[in-house]
Amino acid sequence: MADSSVLLVLHDVAPETWPDYREFVAAVDRLGQIPMSWLVVPDFHRRNPLDASPEFCRLLDTRLARGDELILHGCYHADEAPPPRSPRDWFMRRVFTHEGEFYPLDEDEAMHRLEAGMALFSRLGWPLHGFVPPAWLLGPGARRALARSGLTYTSDPGHFYLLPDYHRIEAPGLVWSARSAWRRGMSRVVSEQMLRRHHQAPLLRLGLHPVDMRHRLSREYWLDLLIRLLRDGRRPMTKIDWLNQHRRAAREAA
Repeated sequence: MADSSVLLVLHDVAPETWPDYREFVAAVDRLGQIPMSWLVVPDFHRRNPLDASPEFCRLLDTRLARGDELILHGCYHADEAPPPRSPRDWFMRRVFTHEGEFYPLDEDEAMHRLEAGMALFSRLGWPLHGFVPPAWLLGPGARRALARSGLTYTSDPGHFYLLPDYHRIEAPGLVWSARSAWRRGMSRVVSEQMLRRHHQAPLLRLGLHPVDMRHRLSREYWLDLLIRLLRDGRRPMTKIDWLNQHRRAAREAA
């Protein structure tokens, strides 16, 4: 498949979730040089501060040296704001997810957390281009803050958005809901439907979560799918490398 790519994205990366990912990452490494995009949480649920985990930070240093990308993924990955006041907000923050950290924040608080995360990456010597909000949720205040953060991009399940003006790029993504057996079964069916629908898409993103790694069905599905897509000729890339390639092609075509 000419000029097509696959992006392997690990969500909710933190010291406590690394044991979930360890064996899967090793299996991917055995396939060859497969770059990955790691969505790193600075202090997952306020119990995983990266500053207090030098061994884990050294691990991420080695991933950068392999060609992987580290992406800022919230600050705490937990919605700690006052209770929702409207039915819509109650649904988004109590039914859809309890972890939409950047959904209820005003612009000042969102900017404070973005700057804290950016400063952490800077202290650790990690290049930073992108931000993905927990649960892919950005409220109006966080959206304004991110636009003036100086970062390059954000994303949701179906798109990339180039900052600061949120220029949208189609980027189909597959993701599972793996917390119960029936959800895992449905996720497999939906993923295969999406693969058929987007078979000719120039880009496919595989969005993995720690809970996926705790169940044989989902863990083996992701590895098998990656192998299938590589055999189809898709090129593995990081998010920022794919975006840079996309922008170069757009300039050449203009």
